[in-house]
Amino acid sequence: MIVPASMSDRLIVGLDVPTVKEAEAVVRELDGVATFYKIGYQLAFAGGLDFARELAQAGTKVFLDMKLLDINNTVAKGVENIVKMGVTMLTLHAYPNAMKAGVEAARGSELCLLGVTVLTSMDETDMTAAGYEYDPHTLVLRRSEQALTAGMGGIVCSASEAAAVRKIVGQDIAVVTPGIRPAGADHGDQKRVVTPSEALRNGSSHLVVARPIVGAVDRRAAAQAILREMEAA
Repeated sequence: MIVPASMSDRLIVGLDVPTVKEAEAVVRELDGVATFYKIGYQLAFAGGLDFARELAQAGTKVFLDMKLLDINNTVAKGVENIVKMGVTMLTLHAYPNAMKAGVEAARGSELCLLGVTVLTSMDETDMTAAGYEYDPHTLVLRRSEQALTAGMGGIVCSASEAAAVRKIVGQDIAVVTPGIRPAGADHGDQKRVVTPSEALRNGSSHLVVARPIVGAVDRRAAAQAILREMEAA
């Protein structure tokens, strides 16, 4: 597990913006406050992968949220190239074969692989519509066990499930939780949301926060407020 050195290392700011130019502006605004950034699909397909490489080379921690899932060879080859980028964390969907392939490909590197259990935008109705036989909580726990067995560096789940996940995975791997919303904030399309303080008390090692910071009028103040809540917890 990547052991966070400070509370700022436990806050991952989601760069969910449409252009690299805007992402650069967010990073500049949060200089000295945030140290860890998430790059997902939106930015990745607008030059964000090169930006991720630049941030990593400059010593900034990057969580590359690609949610890889494919045949074993394809996952392995993708992970091999991502290792070369120097990013800190990478997500794979928590399917046993994909995780095993990713772990083998990343062996010997410092890349922390995270298994995405169930998206925080999904509830039991969504799971049924998608053809799953398990409710979100049950599937999160099942996939957490599989991630631990596969040798993953951590898992991604809702902070509402973090306490139950900790009982399964122990303290040695990361539990990264998106869907974090300060009290009173708009939930947007997230359904299983938790406040920063609740997330930490539940056992989250890292909190992913995007819109409450990136969408704020004063991004720096928004990030500092979340960090204060985390410190208080």
